Amino acid sequence: MTGGDLVAEVLVKQGVQHIFTLCGGHISPILVSSKQRGIRIIDVRDEVTAAFAADAVSRLTGVPGVAAVTAGPGVTNTITAIKNAQMAQSPLVLLGGATGTILKGRGSLQDIDQMALFEPHVKWMASAARVKDLVPMVEQAFEEARIGVPGPVFVECPVDLLYGEDLVRDMYGVGPKAKDPRNLPEKAIRWYLNRHVNRLFAGKEKPNPNAPKELPIPRAGRREVRRVAKEIQNAQCPVALVGSQAALRTDRIDEVARAVEGLGIPVFLSGMARGLLGADPVNQLRHKRGLALKDADLVLLFGVPCDFRLDYGRHIPRRARLVSANLSDLDLMKNRRPQIPLLADPGLFLIDVAEELKNAGWKGKDWRSEPSTKALFERNSAREADIDRRAQQEVEYVNPIHLFRELDSILPDDSILVADGGDFVATASYTLRPRGPLRWLDPGVFGTLGVGGGFAAGAKAVRPDSEVWLIWGDGSAAYSLAEFDAYARHGLPVIALIGNDAGWTQIAREQVEILEDDTAVVLEYSDYHVVAEGYGGVGLKLDRPEDVGKVLREAQEIARSGRPVAINCWIGKTDFRKGSISM
Repeated sequence: MTGGDLVAEVLVKQGVQHIFTLCGGHISPILVSSKQRGIRIIDVRDEVTAAFAADAVSRLTGVPGVAAVTAGPGVTNTITAIKNAQMAQSPLVLLGGATGTILKGRGSLQDIDQMALFEPHVKWMASAARVKDLVPMVEQAFEEARIGVPGPVFVECPVDLLYGEDLVRDMYGVGPKAKDPRNLPEKAIRWYLNRHVNRLFAGKEKPNPNAPKELPIPRAGRREVRRVAKEIQNAQCPVALVGSQAALRTDRIDEVARAVEGLGIPVFLSGMARGLLGADPVNQLRHKRGLALKDADLVLLFGVPCDFRLDYGRHIPRRARLVSANLSDLDLMKNRRPQIPLLADPGLFLIDVAEELKNAGWKGKDWRSEPSTKALFERNSAREADIDRRAQQEVEYVNPIHLFRELDSILPDDSILVADGGDFVATASYTLRPRGPLRWLDPGVFGTLGVGGGFAAGAKAVRPDSEVWLIWGDGSAAYSLAEFDAYARHGLPVIALIGNDAGWTQIAREQVEILEDDTAVVLEYSDYHVVAEGYGGVGLKLDRPEDVGKVLREAQEIARSGRPVAINCWIGKTDFRKGSISM
């Protein structure tokens, strides 16, 4: 029973079904032992992709996703993804290789202070010193990733703890075949190394890994639930904002969706809560959120902090009552103190409030016709009509709004949308309708480009029967286009839709107008579809509006046949998102 076997046993017990990795000698025993126990090993072309894929698994299943990467540059390559997971409050587990315990700080290959590097970016971290540490340490990693505010954790696994004892003794020169020391210094070294190896493997007997613990979940008390229910009943213009934290309990996501419907009030969905109410919800608003908040007399934030997305709380009028439920005490009070702050799980709080309203016999109102809220829905409808009008405008090549209107019309109910980009993806967020809960993946508050290759791999791995659409800007596509190799080798038929306007358009919009210079924002109409073909996928080029429907359906058929496909769609410039810069 090697250290790699011990780690694999814990992963099986924790319900892990996939490990995302890029190979390295430091971690090979973990990968081999996990494969032998039925865990699927998906190797990708960049370690950051492995971490992004693990993040997607966490969000879609509720079980912390796992990435295993080799020491040194393998570990450092994941930092952007780990920071993204931290800010998105996503509970992934990163297993990192490390040099042998006795060689740390001695100039060994790829030996750096990994713990100091990760300290600001993870919720919890630990480095194993003996083989017997591995099981309790990995078990604790899963617990720490999930408890309270979820987040990424890092476990450093030195290479000499993962291989078999006989091999490690040979590596250190203290095995049975080692030559006898010839002098006193050599005897002292031999004694020291032998003692060190004895300590490494002391108590290595196979432990019995534990099943995942039932962790405490902070919930609001009955008094607070009743108080908020009363606030809703008394409000003339209530507006709810539901964010990613409300979707953390994946096993209860349908209850959360019913609860939002049960509240019956105007609601905006963001992050992992997109799609919570399906494609055609009655009370969901998608547009003019700032104006809706200004009209509100009651604002309810379910897992949504008052950060830049709410203009640091200034979108909410001072006269409005503010209720906020959040797992993070920092986010709960960020920039704006609510009248009713609730340090509680937002999804479960939604369920509790909806149940209280139901028991009180509250039927809600027809907010679409209520004088106090009618304007919210009228503005939303007007914006939808404006988008329909803009979709008909002729531009050079393909109108991106028309493209997304066509895609939205053919999305199956089981589709998952992965968003990775700037201007193109933001346009998608206004026009595409996720078909249900847990069917939209975007980076989150960090706004990280490059998540797409990994997010799509993770989504297709855990939802093999779902149609996974990777919405890529041409800038962001280049970060992980090489992952078409992983898609092809591992049978992950992702559909990538690349909006190619030959530029970093989100930045160019403001830079060119304000600074009158296009430095560093110009790209080329590159043949991304040819690159995808070179990596084993299928490439399609789309540059005529009359071909949009045909090419989108062709991509669906290719994916159904088991092959990943990239659509290189040349899109024209529009002013749809003019003035959208955020700071």
